[in-house]
Amino acid sequence: MKRIATLIFIIIIIAGGTIIYLALGSGTAFDEKTKYFIIEEGKTDKASVLETLENKNIITHTTVFSLIASQLKVWDKIKPGKYEVKKDETLLNIVRMLKNNHQAQINLVINKVRTKEELARLIGKSFSSDSINVMNFLISNDSLQPYRVDTSLAFTIIIPDTYSFYWNTSLRSIFNKLYATNLSFWEKNERIKKAENIGFTPQQAYVLASIVEEETNIAEDKAKIASVYINRLSKRMPLQACPTIKYAMKDFGLTRIYEKYLLNPSPYNTYRNKGLPPGPICTPSPKTIDLVLNAPKTDYLFFVATSDFSGHSHFSSNFAEHSQYAKEYQKALDIEMAKKKASSQ
Repeated sequence: MKRIATLIFIIIIIAGGTIIYLALGSGTAFDEKTKYFIIEEGKTDKASVLETLENKNIITHTTVFSLIASQLKVWDKIKPGKYEVKKDETLLNIVRMLKNNHQAQINLVINKVRTKEELARLIGKSFSSDSINVMNFLISNDSLQPYRVDTSLAFTIIIPDTYSFYWNTSLRSIFNKLYATNLSFWEKNERIKKAENIGFTPQQAYVLASIVEEETNIAEDKAKIASVYINRLSKRMPLQACPTIKYAMKDFGLTRIYEKYLLNPSPYNTYRNKGLPPGPICTPSPKTIDLVLNAPKTDYLFFVATSDFSGHSHFSSNFAEHSQYAKEYQKALDIEMAKKKASSQ
């Protein structure tokens, strides 16, 4: 009898030691540096969580994990969300992560976005709100009313940057943070005053910056292009900005704007309509917005790309000079397109 008791004691010690070893050793079942898994709404019960961890190949020794979680009374504390597990993390630490609701932070990286559909996909692929919900939010004036914009001006509350959220952060909270960042941006460096000095509201300056953003990547030329458009607006001339034609046609790969494109009835066609378009045609960088706000005072009314395709532009204050530069560029473009056509054939 004594021998049996001793044997049972030894078995308990070995079993306990094994559990402790498995709980404190590497408990991950993957080779990547880190891996994510999502616990969805309505699937926070024990069976669903264990199924998720197994299907995603997150942990080894599911039975030991379940035992630890039960001992620490985790099952009624788990919240829906996206979680991050690093390679060789212990089962104990994974259990504690779930118990304390330490969710992974997801970065929403906004650079240049042109359309609502593009932004909806960007948010939908990283967060619990799918792209359809995001799109419905963006096309609803009621949803956008707290930000003092309508659907045309929705993008004006977005300053391109990297924003951190949790996977299940609500759309309202996401846009609240975007809006707060926007307000903070405009309150700095006398940006609102600078906009007023050139006769703009912050939203109008943003719209103009979005056009300048699409015109060139060269900072020096961006500032001059901004001055051209500011001069045109002050003289009540149409902007005649080619990027607005591309936006109106939803064809951002156009390399040449033909006469027929200028007949597009879109309100974004700045060849047919005077003044700024009803909203931005992309999300301009903070640097481009500042270049617009600090645009030099010039007498330029025209610009055209240089014929060497360097990305720079020629700037002119009279149409005759501009026309000459434009002919040079068109001739060079014709030659270039002919070369490409011959090469493809």
